[in-house]
Amino acid sequence: QVQLVESGGGLVQTGGSLRLSCAASGSIFSSSMFSISPMGWYRQAPGKQRELVAAYRSGGSITYAPFVKGRFTISRDNAKNTMYLQMNSLKPEDTAVYYCNVISSPDEYWGQGTQVTVSS
Repeated sequence: QVQLVESGGGLVQTGGSLRLSCAASGSIFSSSMFSISPMGWYRQAPGKQRELVAAYRSGGSITYAPFVKGRFTISRDNAKNTMYLQMNSLKPEDTAVYYCNVISSPDEYWGQGTQVTVSS
C-alpha cells in the first residue's frame, strides 16, 4: 500500500509563492527506491484535462512544462520520501488542483490533490 499526501496549497495573490509537498509512505518505498522512482506534479483546472507541470524521469532527469518558464522548481528529499514543488511568480492561470504522481513499475500512484488558487 502506497500513500501520497500533498500539502501546501492555498490562496495567494498574483506574483506570490507557494511550496507544495508530497509525502510518500508505504512498505515498498525505501529511500533508495524513492530516489530512482519516476515522479512528478500534475495539475487540473476546472473544465480542463490534467496536465504535467514538472517531473523526474527515469534516470533522474527533470522535465518542466513550457508554461513553467523558470517559475517552478521540483525537488525531492529522499531521506524523507518527500517531493516538493516550489512555485514562484504565480499567475491566475496557475489556479488548479495540483496532484503528485509516483510510478513504482508496474503500478502508478496519485495523491488526493491540493488546491492552489491565485487571485488577480
